[in-house]
Amino acid sequence: MNALLTELSWRGFIQNSTDLAALGAHLDSGSVRFYVGFDPTAPSIHMGNLVQIMLVRRFQAYGHRPVLLVGGSTGLIGDPKQAGERVMNPRDTVAQWVERIRDQVSRFVDFDGSAAATLVNNYDWTVGLSTLDFLRDIGKHFPVNRMLEREVVKARLESGISYAEFSYVLLQSLDFLELYRHHGVTLQTGGGDQWGNLAAGVELIRRADGGKAHALATPLLTKADGTKFGKTESGTVWLDPAMTSPYAFHQFFLNAEDAKVIDYLKVFTVRSAEEISDLEQQVKENPHLRAAQRALADDITDLVHGVAQRRSAEAAAQALFGRGELRELDAATLAALMRELHAGEIAGEAGQLPLVTDAMVAAGVVKSKGEAKRAIEEGGAYLNNVKVDSMDARIAVADLLPGGYVVVRRGKKTVGGVQVSVS
Repeated sequence: MNALLTELSWRGFIQNSTDLAALGAHLDSGSVRFYVGFDPTAPSIHMGNLVQIMLVRRFQAYGHRPVLLVGGSTGLIGDPKQAGERVMNPRDTVAQWVERIRDQVSRFVDFDGSAAATLVNNYDWTVGLSTLDFLRDIGKHFPVNRMLEREVVKARLESGISYAEFSYVLLQSLDFLELYRHHGVTLQTGGGDQWGNLAAGVELIRRADGGKAHALATPLLTKADGTKFGKTESGTVWLDPAMTSPYAFHQFFLNAEDAKVIDYLKVFTVRSAEEISDLEQQVKENPHLRAAQRALADDITDLVHGVAQRRSAEAAAQALFGRGELRELDAATLAALMRELHAGEIAGEAGQLPLVTDAMVAAGVVKSKGEAKRAIEEGGAYLNNVKVDSMDARIAVADLLPGGYVVVRRGKKTVGGVQVSVS
């Protein structure tokens, strides 16, 4: 097998391909131009998109030339979901998201050298396309019976699917044809849930131009229980630090399941088979050390947010549980930490700052003031990692961290934060 496909196979990147042997021969023939698309359906890309970015980086490392497409037009419609119609976002909102996502994806690839990447926006070739030309030149190549056989369409037929979403496959296929004709693109990659769209683009190139093209789909990464990877209790894991802080990002991977962490290492890092095999052995022999999780979290946070942000995230985690100094955290890291703790708010009364017991309740580390007093009595209550000795202890101005926050803890692991109003 082609060397790149061999690596992609052991890393777990291959779910479907139009013809793997033919694709291997095509890749062996020289530098191939390929593309992957990112629809601006949100202001940031997420962990699912990062799978495709890592795939692009692998292709580029082997000398193949990526075209990164941001869907200014397809983002106005939205690929059909299994359940319910997508909300169509305003045009100006989508345009803003296009620019944000262009900036994001461009940070991960090389735009210089023999395998230089190219950025395109499909709005450029669809905005002036008439309905009549679209139906004659593109629509005539799509048998409706074939479109009705698509799983997502069948799932929506009873509840209803709009003509706009039903026709999304035509728009994505048009992208492949346009890039084939004008950029020499002969391969499209995407997630496994995109396989129908990828294969349709290959077929359109064959029908419209008699051309030969290829498609490759990656598996959708899941957790051990089969649920979608990249979701947390608070939602999607975004690559934008304003939407998922570097601290939360790093913590998400530190908490990866033993049963899945090796799969994630193969996809999201460039560690060798030998390194990953060694980490897999450590998971089996000393799972409590979480060596694989630490390697994963460090590598992926370094890639997405940079080494400095990763170190800040590590320092925040250490300080939160008394193994570092909270006052050494910068204001932005501390604020992000408080957001992740769902910090409460509390105000003092009669010119005094609140009691520590009240702060513990407001932070959610205890259920009642009586429980807070018992924690203090038993020596298990902390304010900014300093043990609280008195049930009547109050927060002092000197205790306030940047932003007016304090960290309260019960025992070793139950930690929370509050923002204190100073009158």
